[in-house]
Amino acid sequence: MSEMPNRRAVLGAGIALAGTAGLTSRATAAPATPSPTSAAPTPARRAADQYVTPDGPEVVDAEARRGTGPVRKVALTATASRCELGDGLTVPTWTYGDRLPGEAIRVTAGDTLDLALTNHLPQATTMHWHGLALRNDMDGVPALTQQPVAAGADFSYRFAATRPGTYWIHPHSGVQLDRGLYAPLIVDDPKEPLAYDKEWIVVLDDWLDGVEGSTPDAVLDELTEGRGSGHDAAGHKAARRTGDGDAPSRLLVGASSDLLGGHAGDVSYPYYLVNGRRGTDPSVFEAGPGDRIRLRIINAGGDTAFRLALGGHRMTVTHTDGFPVRHTGTDTLLVAMGERYDVLVTAGDGVFPLTALAEGKAASAMAVLKTGPGTMPPATVRPAELDGELVTAGRLAPDESVALAEREPDRTVRMTLTGSMDAYDWAFDGKPYDPAVRHPVRAGERVRLVFTNRTSMWHPIHLHGHTFALARTSGGAALGARKDTAAVLPGRSLTVDFDADNPGLWMLHCHNVYHAEAGMMTVLGYLR
Repeated sequence: MSEMPNRRAVLGAGIALAGTAGLTSRATAAPATPSPTSAAPTPARRAADQYVTPDGPEVVDAEARRGTGPVRKVALTATASRCELGDGLTVPTWTYGDRLPGEAIRVTAGDTLDLALTNHLPQATTMHWHGLALRNDMDGVPALTQQPVAAGADFSYRFAATRPGTYWIHPHSGVQLDRGLYAPLIVDDPKEPLAYDKEWIVVLDDWLDGVEGSTPDAVLDELTEGRGSGHDAAGHKAARRTGDGDAPSRLLVGASSDLLGGHAGDVSYPYYLVNGRRGTDPSVFEAGPGDRIRLRIINAGGDTAFRLALGGHRMTVTHTDGFPVRHTGTDTLLVAMGERYDVLVTAGDGVFPLTALAEGKAASAMAVLKTGPGTMPPATVRPAELDGELVTAGRLAPDESVALAEREPDRTVRMTLTGSMDAYDWAFDGKPYDPAVRHPVRAGERVRLVFTNRTSMWHPIHLHGHTFALARTSGGAALGARKDTAAVLPGRSLTVDFDADNPGLWMLHCHNVYHAEAGMMTVLGYLR
């Protein structure tokens, strides 16, 4: 199937970008400034000169305050490739440097990262630095913060990396994320407070690219163009083949999860992976009995939350989305798309499955921890820990060093999550993404975001360039764990607070890549 232009590219085609990254807005009239304390400010179309531009002096000043450190140079190529997923199954896809996942990028907090991206893909791309508070013109959102990097072109991303933690990189162009274009990004702490013997980076993914002719673009076409195709008895869209008949239908029917409040996802994936491998031929991590291991867990999936457990072990959660939390023991974790968790385990003696259950999808991925002789577990193994104690982000309390101080918000922005599986018209407030429409904020404000989910699905909401604090928890903290991605369950609301301390135009969106491309994206724009 030929590659079709993605919706964001079409939206951005008529937008002129000023300089290297600044946006010339399509707006022609500036409405009156809403009261900062308004309970429900309206997204505003304003003249371009009323907003901070991605490469404006405010952004330059903010970057200067971050300081400069040793420069870490990295060269990375986005390219069409073939990847072996285990048991000899090889598929065509797109990757960073012919690896799946891409090789981890490591810097030390305070370093300046200078990454030269070469685009050998057949279409334009960008690179987003998921979770980092960085300068706005390096954030990698086409038609908003930068020109897309054309096929055959190069682009240099250069910025200070100041916050230690577990992050990752991926494109922000169409549904490219649901190919193999992702890699861990680790910012090491020069004063690391945790004591551990080994580190295990664990990247979770749902996979369909190149399998029986499937591509993410074809799946998006099926989801968005198959409206009114009929439903099953549960009200879910009935499965059918794609219009050209070249690939099987990837529509998911009857995916149910009590944890996620109902329908778990839209896409039926043929495979689920840990570190690029299927459970029938898994990735193996070797350690010694008694070793204290730090797992850095990243969900790079497009449409799947994973419930994760290590057979025979308890885990201690130490971080979420790069920020430390009060150490909390658990048997299992639920990891939404875009989320990251760091955990510590003390390794037993033997061979143990690290199982990532595709929540609500009756399938799983697996890797293996090997510390001694033993039989390799089958891919279908289901450790008892998956049904044990589950700690969600809302139960975690922030470490005192990163707790957001209690403060009344200067501005409250309310957003309603809208859309349906039938129409596939996911959006905020019933309006599909328009990069010229922004929710205004001002530097120095404490901003409260209130998300109300009126849909029958859950949505992992991700804010670029900032971290927010979840609403009050039962753990005793005034404000909860610091996050950049958090799930909003169907029929529920989520309230988060953040400090507006990083000027620019910042994307806010659902991290289900198909929901985002259907329209569930918006922009927070700093006023001058």
